[in-house]
Amino acid sequence: MDLFNYSTNEKKAHIGPLANRMRPQTIDQVIGQEHIIGEGTLLRRAIEADRLTPMIFFGPPGTGKTTLAKVIANSTSAHFEQLNAVTSGVNDIRKVTQEAKELLNLYDKRTVLFIDEIHRFNKGQQDALLPYVEDGTIILIGATTESPMFEINPALLSRSRLFKLEPLSDESIRKIILTAISDKERGFGNYSIKIHDKALDHLVNIANGDARTALNAIELAVLTTNKNKEGIIDITLDVAEQSIQKRVLQYDKKGDNHYDTISAFIKSIRGSDPDATLYWLAKMIYAGEDPRFIARRLYVHAAEDIGLADPNALLIAQAAAYAVDLIGMPEARLPLAEAALYLATAPKSNAVITGIDEALATVKKEKSGQVPLHLRDAHYKGAKELGHGIDYKYPHNYENGYVPQQYLPDHLTKKTFYNPTTYGYEKTIQKRLDYFNERKKREE
Repeated sequence: MDLFNYSTNEKKAHIGPLANRMRPQTIDQVIGQEHIIGEGTLLRRAIEADRLTPMIFFGPPGTGKTTLAKVIANSTSAHFEQLNAVTSGVNDIRKVTQEAKELLNLYDKRTVLFIDEIHRFNKGQQDALLPYVEDGTIILIGATTESPMFEINPALLSRSRLFKLEPLSDESIRKIILTAISDKERGFGNYSIKIHDKALDHLVNIANGDARTALNAIELAVLTTNKNKEGIIDITLDVAEQSIQKRVLQYDKKGDNHYDTISAFIKSIRGSDPDATLYWLAKMIYAGEDPRFIARRLYVHAAEDIGLADPNALLIAQAAAYAVDLIGMPEARLPLAEAALYLATAPKSNAVITGIDEALATVKKEKSGQVPLHLRDAHYKGAKELGHGIDYKYPHNYENGYVPQQYLPDHLTKKTFYNPTTYGYEKTIQKRLDYFNERKKREE
């Protein structure tokens, strides 16, 4: 980093966007991500000891990937270089690695190379890095919003430690906003600012774990709000809504609105109303509800209220849950909507839940039944002498792969737990069970 670049970066640190000015300089200033930089963690120890190894930071935008790289830059004795994969190519890589070689050979000084949005590098560009990472010429730090398992070459990935950054908690976002308001050197501490509780709650909620979004919003609110008669910048809920360009919804992710909305969502699916299903889903997405929570509810509902009336419902719900983790929001709204609509328009049956609950109640309340001798394991030594497995009829040896025989304990042979409906695929299941019952009657 030359003198001109250093001067430019120093200037940006004081007059640039608030999100850049408030970027922590030391690890103690970092808010959130305690699971990877808390006291005693591997990454924190490596930073404090200046014992860095190649690493990849991945996670949603605004969670601190670049911030951690900057903290490392301020903490390491190694030479620090930065590239952005969007604007850099193989020639830039060659230039940096050549300079790194010279620093290592002439001054025994290693180079830390931070590559932002490393997933933007194609296979050839990533391969160009590999020899220098492997021989220690550079210590690679990559940052990506994508899954490194899919976007980073396996050879490069195997030589790097992965650190996953999670969306910041509401408490962390709140602390970041209040710190920006009070900090006199980098923030708005020299201003007289009053932020209303509802305005702060709205910014925290809509930021949805993204510190950059929160800081951009509070910066816009402060710089575009005139002082009142007392000389105070009064940030109300209305100002907060305009600053983050999203109106407030009466939706508390831990309160009544949260439970009422998810209740309406599930009941709309159960009631086979696709339009209401989409509306309540949209409300949850707009309000910043955790998409994994929505996916979990779809998963449960597929088994609870559809069951074997449409066995594919569970697979569709599973695919949506996987998509939430794989691609994230906002794209994951599409698989979630598809799954919700599939469930809403599928035939309904709660026979699965009534069946398993009745079976559990029977196990809990009635005496424990013995496994019939012909069903017991006959493989271990002495089992056959005890009568285990004797007289067991192998169903595949009989007509239509079925033969009547006792499977329940003696005191439950007349008990029925599963009663399929006449809807969807369960109608086919009922026909099959009717056939089995007729066979039983004929052979009794």
